[in-house]
Amino acid sequence: MISQLVKPEIIDLIKSRDFTDLKDVLLDWTPADISDLILSLDEDEQAIVFRVLPKDLAADVFEYFDYDTQLHLITSLSKEDVAAILNEMADDDRTALFEEMPPNVVKQMIASLSPEQRKIAQQLLGYPEYSVGRLMTPDYIAVREFWTVQQTLDYIRANGQDKETLNVVFVIDHRGLLIDDVRIRDFLLSPLDTKVEDLMDYNFVSLKANDDQETAVDIFKKYDITALPVTDSAGMLVGIVTVDDVLDIAEEEATEDIHKLGAVGVLEDSYSDTTIMGMVKKRIGWLSVLFFGQLFTATAMDHFQDEMQKAMFLTIFIPLIISSGGNSGSQASTLIIRALALGEITLKSWLTVFKREILTGLMLGFVLALLGFLRITLWHYLFQGYGSYWLEIAFTVSFSLVGVVAWGSLIGSMLPLVLKKFGLDPATSSAPFVATLVDVTGIIIFFSVAMLILKGSLL
Repeated sequence: MISQLVKPEIIDLIKSRDFTDLKDVLLDWTPADISDLILSLDEDEQAIVFRVLPKDLAADVFEYFDYDTQLHLITSLSKEDVAAILNEMADDDRTALFEEMPPNVVKQMIASLSPEQRKIAQQLLGYPEYSVGRLMTPDYIAVREFWTVQQTLDYIRANGQDKETLNVVFVIDHRGLLIDDVRIRDFLLSPLDTKVEDLMDYNFVSLKANDDQETAVDIFKKYDITALPVTDSAGMLVGIVTVDDVLDIAEEEATEDIHKLGAVGVLEDSYSDTTIMGMVKKRIGWLSVLFFGQLFTATAMDHFQDEMQKAMFLTIFIPLIISSGGNSGSQASTLIIRALALGEITLKSWLTVFKREILTGLMLGFVLALLGFLRITLWHYLFQGYGSYWLEIAFTVSFSLVGVVAWGSLIGSMLPLVLKKFGLDPATSSAPFVATLVDVTGIIIFFSVAMLILKGSLL
């Protein structure tokens, strides 16, 4: 976090055009802190501060900006400065920037790269969208199995400065096929004349360049590592993916799921950057679907209109009944969606889930039924509010709660599995959607129980 006492000093240096001292001050800062400083300035001041940075530092800082800030700076810099930054950027971060830009602008940007960087950029952009190939970087250390530890360390000293990570050293054969990975600590702790093959166990995990990015997220979570090699279909090492890039993907996926759980279309931009009309477009679709779903609730209530007129007391408990079922369904839906995302359950687990949620729903319903029964009993003795049929009403509400809550739990747990079975995103069975479905059935259950218990008395 940038000290608030430093910022006025920076602004004074900018206003006085003392760029030499400004540059000296910023050289002691980390790229992340410099990016925070620049983002806190006005747009015209952002470009001024960014221009004084050395090109390699400017490239590091540039990677921390969001797309809108990156685009603003690109338009305010000369073509030479833009080319220098793009050439210095990490390959995976540059690919992420190009993915956001219009094709004609990307073409111009690629043309400004050096031949070597242009080849890398075109190679990475050639992989399918949302594939591991778009995340990877070719900046890694690869050695041969017959090298010694001494040769490996000398090679790392000579070539490791600009590599993405040195935590892991990859071993390839004469054809470039990946045959193992070795931690750097194994080299540091071994005698210098030890052969690389003596440190190998031939036990490694890798990704394919055409794998989906979600696959990379799952594998990183499973093996708890910082970098994974990426191979082509033939097994040749073509790049690596590091955990920082995967964390970005995991954050995006989590954000999408949260939006869907709230029955909102996925926002392409941040909340503050999304226009009012954009927000309306993202929300109106699901709201319309839920509105039409609630029309069935109105239809169900209309069907039981005669019963409601005969026993007006019943209408008092309608919100209680349907909200309890909806809440139970929303809980179950959320738990199952998250369990599917974490790999804790699969489609084959449906019967186990079915049994668990039926039992859980009945137990939850029994607890709520007991609370409802006690509430009606208490109100009867305190206020004489429900007449001579208070006991029948209490049993009606209680039995209805057991049925509705159990049904809500079942619907909320099964719907995500059904959607996944048909290749759809389980997150689309959002809590509001489940609640709407349960509302309709809750009305039917409630009045069916009422007609059974109150027939011949109130009905």
